Amino acid sequence: MAVEELQSIIKRCQILEEEDFKEEDFGLFQLAGQRCIDEGYIDQLLEIIQNEKNKVIIRNMGWNLVGSIVRCLLWNDKEDDKRKNYFLMLDLLVKLCNPKELLLGLLELIEEPSGKQISQSILLLLQPLQKVIQKLHNNKAYSVGLALSTIWNQLSLLPVPYSKEQIEADEYGLCQCCKALIDFTKPFVAEIIDSKDNLLENEKLKDELLKFCFKSLKCPLLTAQFPKQPEEAENDPLRCFACEIIGFLSAIGDPFSKMIINHGKKKRIWKYLEFEDEEDKQFADSMASLTYLVFVQGISVDELPMVMSPSYLLQFNMGYIEVFLRRKEESVFSKGLDLLENGLLRIEDNSLLHQYLEIKSFLTVPQDLVKVMTLCPIETLRKKGLAMLQLYINKLDSQGKYTLFRCLLNTSNHSGVEAFIIQNIKNQIDLSLKASHYNKWFTGPQLVSLLDLVLILPEGAETDLLQNSDRIMASLNLLRYLIIKDNENDNQTGLWPELAKIENNFLKPLHTGLNMSKAHYEAEIKNSQENSQEVQKSKDTCSVTLCGDEIPNMPPEMQLKVLHSALFTFDLIESVLARVEELIEIKTKSTSEENTEIK
Repeated sequence: MAVEELQSIIKRCQILEEEDFKEEDFGLFQLAGQRCIDEGYIDQLLEIIQNEKNKVIIRNMGWNLVGSIVRCLLWNDKEDDKRKNYFLMLDLLVKLCNPKELLLGLLELIEEPSGKQISQSILLLLQPLQKVIQKLHNNKAYSVGLALSTIWNQLSLLPVPYSKEQIEADEYGLCQCCKALIDFTKPFVAEIIDSKDNLLENEKLKDELLKFCFKSLKCPLLTAQFPKQPEEAENDPLRCFACEIIGFLSAIGDPFSKMIINHGKKKRIWKYLEFEDEEDKQFADSMASLTYLVFVQGISVDELPMVMSPSYLLQFNMGYIEVFLRRKEESVFSKGLDLLENGLLRIEDNSLLHQYLEIKSFLTVPQDLVKVMTLCPIETLRKKGLAMLQLYINKLDSQGKYTLFRCLLNTSNHSGVEAFIIQNIKNQIDLSLKASHYNKWFTGPQLVSLLDLVLILPEGAETDLLQNSDRIMASLNLLRYLIIKDNENDNQTGLWPELAKIENNFLKPLHTGLNMSKAHYEAEIKNSQENSQEVQKSKDTCSVTLCGDEIPNMPPEMQLKVLHSALFTFDLIESVLARVEELIEIKTKSTSEENTEIK
């Protein structure tokens, strides 16, 4: 019988000194204790643990029973007397056993589970783990760091709830674990704040807690979504977790404003930076998350110095915005859009100096916005990216706008984006022509240099006109506007002396390209109509090759619709082109007549 076997082992060990316990004794004790649990002798096992005569044996060997007890608690969630006895045994073992051995045993139990059992084991073991660590007087910092790292590694495997419904359901228990983890950590934070002794050990403990805070800022807080309504924010578990983490940072580290401003600088003013060098990517994610929580969510924002200008705030936030926008998860790069909006709305239009574009992130962020606008599968975020790029353009001074336009025209490689930039160029020219003061960036030689990037076909007459139709239409509309607004005698824009070059580089190749494209597509329509007759007989689908690319198999009537749509686009371009050439002829003739009359 299991109980008699266990009592026999205990009786033999009672007459031994601690140092005389053998490895065989530990193994036999564990096996007999496990059999007692398996066979349901819980009351008898509890009596053995409570017996004062067994105190030395339990202190040395009792930790071997913890795993079996914890697994029983995880498997059996019914609130009955047996479960109460399991808890009572666990509490007694935590109180009586060697804390060093118990610490390692508890951490192994936390590491074992997967899936939904991860949160169940963490919630069960956090409080016992806290009691065990508090009993350790040597190497407490190491023990706290090991425990927090083990817990964080397990929590990072859990999916972060995204919607309000998912947060309320908390299917994987992440939100509950975050709350319990704060309660677990608070005594150690308080120990640093209150203690004036053992400064070296306190510094080590402080470093371990700071590492945990920065890891938490990355996971789960980097991907976590927060309520937009203030009344919902107060009860949101992940936002409450963020508030507590930032509170810990403020309590035990340097002011977090110093952390945010100093990150990435060569001259460092923040002491706790050894883990920045070790894991720079992770640290950058953590700092970006912290910046978002402070500026967008407004957590502890009142702790920031009020003397910082909006442009300075934007300057050190741009690096963090870049970190967000480089990520592929929608829940992460959407925070970059929010943080950028938060920074730009503080700045007056046309006041952001062009010198800021000498800072790398001020050029890379708009290029990242272009990727969001063109590659993101979610329409609302694509529109938000477009709105943020326009807002960014609005804030730049004239030279800054000019520099950014050149950059994006050279790097975007997207017809729609290029059309958007060309429309912005047109708007700036319009403002310059109407303004009372001279703007050299959107008139005269500087504008001519910019137009060289706009009024050109990338591959001459061979350019894919359909793929580049947005850019071509925007370019033609800009040219039409310039011809109408600027007279040859005034030549404010500098356009007229460049007209011959524009005709050779843009208008003539466009004519040629249109003729070639229309002929090609008309031939494809004819082929498609012939194919459709054969398809009707075979009741199958057909394919058409356009510009080297095959249209995916589709019904013939759908293919014809696509082909006719392409022809319509060419007709539209041709009509605007004809209008531009007509205006050039009218304007040059009118100017010639005026000059003749003057003579």
